[in-house]
Amino acid sequence: MVDSQKMAKVVSNRPLWRLGWQRLRQRPLQYVLCVVGIALGVAMMVSIDLANGSAQRAFGLSTDAITGKATHRVVAVSPMGVEEAVYTKLKRQVGQVKSAPVVEGYVKVPELGNQPMRLVGVDVFAEAPFRSYFADATSTKSAEPQTNGNGFIEFLTQPNTVVLPKNTAAEYGVSLGETISVDLAGQIQPVQVVGIVEPGDQLNRRALSNFVFADIATAQELLDEVGRLNEIDLIVDNEVDLVRVKGLLPQGVVVETAESQKNAVQQMTAAFELNLTALSLLALVVGMFLIYNTVTFSVIQRRSMFGVLRCLGVTQGQIFILILAEAGIFSVVGSLIGIALGVVLGRSIVGLITQTINDFYFVVNVRQISLSNFTLVKGMVVGISSALIASAVPAWEAMRTAPSMILQRSSLENKVLALLPKLVLVWMGLTAGGIALLRWSSGGLVASFTGLFAVLLGAALLVPPLAAGLMQIVGPLGGQTIGVLGKLAPRDILRSLSRTSVAIAALMVSVSVIIGVSVMVGSFRGTVVSWLDQTLQADIYVSPPTTTANRVLGKVDPAIVEDLRHFPGVAKAVTYNDAEVQVIDYNKSVKLISADGDVSRGERPYRWIRPDLKPDPWDALDRGEGAIISEALYLREGTEEPKTVTLQTPKGNQTFPVIAVFYDYSSDRGTVILDDDLYKQFWKDDRIASLGLFAESGVDVDDLVQQIKTTFNERQSLSVQSNVNLRQGSLEIFDRTFAITDALRLLAVVVAFIGVLSTLMSLQLEKQREIGILRSTGMTPNQLTSLTLLETGLMGLMAGVFAMPLGYGLAWILIYVINVRSFGWTLNMVLKGQYFWQALVVSVCAALLAGIYPALRLGKMNVSEAIRGE
Repeated sequence: MVDSQKMAKVVSNRPLWRLGWQRLRQRPLQYVLCVVGIALGVAMMVSIDLANGSAQRAFGLSTDAITGKATHRVVAVSPMGVEEAVYTKLKRQVGQVKSAPVVEGYVKVPELGNQPMRLVGVDVFAEAPFRSYFADATSTKSAEPQTNGNGFIEFLTQPNTVVLPKNTAAEYGVSLGETISVDLAGQIQPVQVVGIVEPGDQLNRRALSNFVFADIATAQELLDEVGRLNEIDLIVDNEVDLVRVKGLLPQGVVVETAESQKNAVQQMTAAFELNLTALSLLALVVGMFLIYNTVTFSVIQRRSMFGVLRCLGVTQGQIFILILAEAGIFSVVGSLIGIALGVVLGRSIVGLITQTINDFYFVVNVRQISLSNFTLVKGMVVGISSALIASAVPAWEAMRTAPSMILQRSSLENKVLALLPKLVLVWMGLTAGGIALLRWSSGGLVASFTGLFAVLLGAALLVPPLAAGLMQIVGPLGGQTIGVLGKLAPRDILRSLSRTSVAIAALMVSVSVIIGVSVMVGSFRGTVVSWLDQTLQADIYVSPPTTTANRVLGKVDPAIVEDLRHFPGVAKAVTYNDAEVQVIDYNKSVKLISADGDVSRGERPYRWIRPDLKPDPWDALDRGEGAIISEALYLREGTEEPKTVTLQTPKGNQTFPVIAVFYDYSSDRGTVILDDDLYKQFWKDDRIASLGLFAESGVDVDDLVQQIKTTFNERQSLSVQSNVNLRQGSLEIFDRTFAITDALRLLAVVVAFIGVLSTLMSLQLEKQREIGILRSTGMTPNQLTSLTLLETGLMGLMAGVFAMPLGYGLAWILIYVINVRSFGWTLNMVLKGQYFWQALVVSVCAALLAGIYPALRLGKMNVSEAIRGE
C-alpha cells in the first residue's frame, strides 16, 4: 500500500509536455496552418456578430435616447399622428402622470455629411423627468455652459433654430450661429444652430451622434406636422394611473410600453442576422475538418512514440490529456488571433450590413463597431470547443488502441476501411434526420439550419466510402492510361484514406457552399429581374428623395401631384401612399400600400387569385371589395393563404377579405394593398408618397424626365427616374445586399485550401521513407512532382464531383426551405452550367495550388536521409 502511494507521488506529466513541445518545434508549419484555420473561422463569426450587434446597439441607443426614463408612450394608429389636444387633455386631467410631447422624423443635412439625421422636436420644460441631456448647453450668446435650460433662450423664442450634439458639430466643423440646411423629402429649409448639447456620459454621446434637436413648434413646421405629435412619453407609476390614461384617449390612439419599439425592431432583423451567423459558421465547420486532420496526423506520426510510451507505463488518460491539451493550446492561440482579426473585419463589413438594414428594415447610422464582451467570449468558447470536439475523436482512438496495435502502421487504415459500411449507415441516418428537421415547418429557422448542417455532415461522412470505391476503379484505369504514376496516385490516396478523405470532405463542403449559394443568389436575382419586368410597367416614377436606398420617408407636395396628373406628355398617373399597419392575425407590423391604380397594367405576378376574379383582381380592389396581400405575410408564419386579414385602424380593428396573393420581394415582413378610397376612409390620410407616370405615345421618356425635374425643382427636389433607371437601381441594391456572401464563400474556400495543404504536408512527412525508396530505385524529381500533383488533382476532382449533387441539395434547401422561413419569398430555381463547372475548376485549382509547395520540397529531398528517417 505504501509502495503504491510512493509510486503515485512520482507520476508526472512533465516529460509528456516536453515531448509535446519538442513536436511543436519539429513540425511548426502543421500547427500554424491549423491555427490559421481556427482563426479564420472564429474571425468570420466574430465579425458578423460585431457588425450585427453594432447596428442593433446603435438603434437601441438611439431609441433609448429618445425614450429616456419613459415607461409608456401614447401613439396613434394613423400615420397622421396624435392630435395636440390629447396631450393637453392628459396634462390637465392626469397631471400626476409625467408626460412629454415628441415630434420626430428623418431628414438630410448636407453640412452634416448628408446622412440620415433624426430631427427631434421636444418641449424643454417637460423634458427634465425623461431625459437629462438638456441640463447643460451652450448658446450663441455665451461660450460658457448654461444650466437648467438657460442656454436655450433663442431655441425657445426664435423659429427655425436647432441644437446639435457637440461631437457631431465638431466632426463636421459646424459652429454656433451657423446656418445649415434641413432637407425633408426634397424640401429645403434653412435653420440656425443656436445651441450645443453634450451629455455627461459616453453612452448618451454616442446615442445622440445622428440627432438634430429643435423646439417642438419648430419641428412641427419643419416636418409638416403642425398640430400633431408623433408620440407622448409617459412615466406611469401604477396601474390605476395607466387605466385612467387609457380611458382619456380617443379612438385610434393607444398606449404601448416603451420597450415595444425595440422588440419590434429585433423581430424584424432576427432572420437576417441568423442567416448571416449560420453562413459564418460554415467557415468554422470547415475549420473543424482542418483541426481533425491536424490532430489525426499528429497522432499517426507519433504512433511509434505513443506505442513505446504505453509499453513503458504511460496511461490511456495521460495520452488522451496530452493530445487534447495540445489541441486546446493551439485553439486558444487561434481563437485569440481570430478575435483580433474579427474586430478588424467587423469594422470593414459593418457598412455593408448597416446599408442592408437601412434598405430593408430601419434607419440606423453606425459610426463605429461596439465591442461586446459576450461576442468576444463566445468567439473564444466556440473556437476552443470546436477544436476540442474535433480533437476528441483521434485522441480517443489513440487512448483506446492497444500498444501493439499502435506500433503497426496499418492499424488505423484497417479500422477506417472496416468502418466504411457503418459510415454509409450513419450518412443515411444523418440525412434522414436532416430531412425530417427541414420538413418540420413549425421548427423555425434553428431547426432548418440544424437540418442543413446534418445533411452536410452526413455528406462529409460519405466521402471515405465514395473515395475508396472510386480509387479502386481509377487505379487500374490509371495504370493502363498513364502508367505507373497513374497507378501509384490512387493507391496512395486509398492507403492514407483516414487523412485524404478528411481533406476531400473539407474541400467538398466548401465547394458545395459555392455551388449552393451561387445557385441561390442567381435564382434570387433571376426571380427579382422577372418580377421587376412584370411589375414596373410605368414609364416614370416620382417620389421624394430617398433617405436610404430603398425607403422613402416623406410625401409629395399635393399641388405637384395635381400638376403631374395634367403634365404635358403624361397620359396617366397612378398614385401610391404607404404606412405601417399592425396585422392582428399575426401580431406583427407590415407595410400598407394604398393605390388608385395598378402600375403593372395587369402584369403583376400572383401566387393566388380568388377564382371569380381571375385573371386580374385589380378591378375588385378598386371597388373596395378586399385587400391584396403579399405571400411573405403568411409564409413566414407557416400558414396557408388566409381568407381574410384583420388590420388595426384608427377606427378599430377591421377585417378585409383577401382577394389575391401577390409576389413581392421589396419587403420580407409582408405587404397589404388597399384601394386608396378605402384607406382614406379608415386612416384619414390623403397624402401621396409616390407616382407612376405613363407617357403618351411617341413622347421621349428621358426628355419628359428632364422636363419634370426642371419644372418642379424649385418647389420640391424630387426623385424622378425612368423605368430603366429604377430597375437598375433596384438591382444595385440587390447586389449590394449579397456582397457579404461573396466574402463568406471565399473564406470557406481559403480554409479548405489550408486543409488540403496541411494534408499534403503531413502525408509527405509520413511517407518520407517510402518516397526515399522510390527515389533510390530510379524515380526522378519530376516524376515525384507529377505524382504529388496527380494525387492532389485527383483529390480536388473528387471533391468537385462530390460537391455537385451536394451543392444542388444545398441550393434546394436554401431556396425552398430556409429562404421561405426566413423571408417568406418564393423563388424560381435557376440552374446554370457555369455554377457547376466553375466550382469544379475552383476545386481542382485549389488542390493543385496546395500541392505545389509539397511537390517542390520533394524535389529537394536528400535520399539517404529519407531512407534513414525511421
